Amino acid sequence: MAENGAFEKRREGVPCWVDAQLSDVEAGKRFYGELFGWTFQDAGTEEEAAEEAAEEAAAGESVRACLDGEPVAALVRKTDGRMPTVWSVYFHTPDAAALTARIRAGGGQVVTPPHPVGDLGSAALAADPDGAVFGLWQPGRRTGFGRRGEPGAFAWAELYTRDTETANAFYGDLFHDALFGPDASPDFGRARVSDVFPAEMPPHFLVHFLVEDVAAGLATVARLGGRVRVPPFGTSYGRVAVVSDGQGASFALLQR
Repeated sequence: MAENGAFEKRREGVPCWVDAQLSDVEAGKRFYGELFGWTFQDAGTEEEAAEEAAEEAAAGESVRACLDGEPVAALVRKTDGRMPTVWSVYFHTPDAAALTARIRAGGGQVVTPPHPVGDLGSAALAADPDGAVFGLWQPGRRTGFGRRGEPGAFAWAELYTRDTETANAFYGDLFHDALFGPDASPDFGRARVSDVFPAEMPPHFLVHFLVEDVAAGLATVARLGGRVRVPPFGTSYGRVAVVSDGQGASFALLQR
């Protein structure tokens, strides 16, 4: 998560971080480094070494992806091969414990209770009533993205769910100000699973990264050993294609 700064005063429920759980982090660095121009931060000072140690203790081997020197994502080595290979989105909260209580009261589940990540902040994983998993981040020294909404960075999170009415009620109550408050500019939407994915696909969040040219992005994904899962289609927030990396983690390319 990024240092305190531009996004320090974000509202509860604003997407603030994404990470990918991968079996091979080095392969992930090669894939995403070429696709998005990301560089990856290694420990160069005692402070950075301490931060890395805290991150690794919390989530196994982890590297931060940067765009022009600012953090935009993390690649995390799976500690158990049975874990899904997946991109996850984290939502900002000033109080993870209070938010997890509200998640339970709203019909969701807490998968991993809030836990400290050194002095960087606290993380948790939860699932909504339909089973879609998402993360929570309560900032300490890090708030989240250093860059967002530009090519190579996070731009949108779409929830694919079978029960849109329940999702509307659950997230509308949970993150009301971020979605509907004064001057709200949400980068989080929802759609039915069957709109894009087969009906048997589990409910899930799909992380979108902005690109200048979807067609060029798809060509690069294919060249790097990834797959096109859903060809480009139009949405209210831009032109989208769903792809996966060489290890099977799905995400979307978004052109606006």
